[in-house]
Amino acid sequence: MQSILDDRIPQKAIPLVSQLLEDDHLIVKIKNERKTRHGDYKRLPNGKHQITVNSNLNPYRFLITLVHEIAHFEAYKRYGRAIKPHGIEWKHTFQHLMLPFLNPNVFPIELLPLLAKHFKNPKASSDTDANLALALKQFDEPNDKTYIFDVPFGQHFRLYNGRVFKRGQKRVKRFECVEVKTGRLYLFNPNAEVELLDN
Repeated sequence: MQSILDDRIPQKAIPLVSQLLEDDHLIVKIKNERKTRHGDYKRLPNGKHQITVNSNLNPYRFLITLVHEIAHFEAYKRYGRAIKPHGIEWKHTFQHLMLPFLNPNVFPIELLPLLAKHFKNPKASSDTDANLALALKQFDEPNDKTYIFDVPFGQHFRLYNGRVFKRGQKRVKRFECVEVKTGRLYLFNPNAEVELLDN
């Protein structure tokens, strides 16, 4: 198991991750990119538990996602299936499991204050923490995408699924965008990546 993860997480995290993955009932699989999630966890019919993580994640996001999903498994083992997926039991488990990784041997020093803030009350997705998500994206492979917050007001842009939107006003944290085809209003996180179009 360890060998498939060695090139995907920071080197100093490998021994700690190996300890977390010692359970024989836990299977980890690497999946092609899924636009709606970085990873997931599920209990299989045979009684084993499976974690999947997207293959395209940079080492720091991969590690956070992997530990996020391991926390689901550990919370299930400890508290049973009646708990909420991202409830208080999962949050405490995730915080506890991440703590040993939150040091400059594993993460770049500039990420540590953002991670410390995030893990005071971890969310269902690190993408909802715009500051952390943007900081993590600087370690991604370069691409031709633009962040919503960089899209000029009134400019058209396209999502990965082909839908075209026009950028509107910024609310408190998110941006109002109108789908060109339907006229419906949607809210976008500032760190959403989109493809700019000529109006």
